[in-house]
Amino acid sequence: MTRDDDLKDDSGRLEAAFFVGTNTGLLDELRRKAEAGQRLEMLREVVKIQDEAFLNRLDTLGVRPQTALAVTLIPLVFVAWADGNLDERERNAVLEAAKQRGVAAEGIARQLLSTWLAKKPDPRLLSIWKSYVRRLWGCFTADERWEMRQNLLGSARGVAEAAGGFLGLTSKMSPEERRVLEEIEKLLD
Repeated sequence: MTRDDDLKDDSGRLEAAFFVGTNTGLLDELRRKAEAGQRLEMLREVVKIQDEAFLNRLDTLGVRPQTALAVTLIPLVFVAWADGNLDERERNAVLEAAKQRGVAAEGIARQLLSTWLAKKPDPRLLSIWKSYVRRLWGCFTADERWEMRQNLLGSARGVAEAAGGFLGLTSKMSPEERRVLEEIEKLLD
């Protein structure tokens, strides 16, 4: 089995973990849309990178739009839930970051994201995400890694800082949010 085959298998595991339970119908609908010839354009919208060679490599590696969406949204959800609470500002920050990645207010992915914002996700989802990203990151050039890292961390920081400190006197980030962000940063180095 090749490294590409392993990544494709890992991609399927990540999708299955992210689109768990009642959300499997959403995954099926996303797959149908991606198969309808919009796959590269949908990937471009999610990863926010325009380079055709990069997008084609993602496609070759089995990174479908729904996989890329899971890769970009999982860290945001875990940062938002890091302190055990999800307040309205954090919820809005996650939804805004998702919107910037092409997740429409009425879309399938938005429904899925609403599920994760209503109930704290299983910690195993973050473990599956980390495992997948570790393997995927090795397939990128240094510039691609840097650009993807900036995109992911920028959105995750925005979520962590959304709840803000008390009257601007305390840190905008809780220690738990900072810890999750540091874990993600280390992984993406």
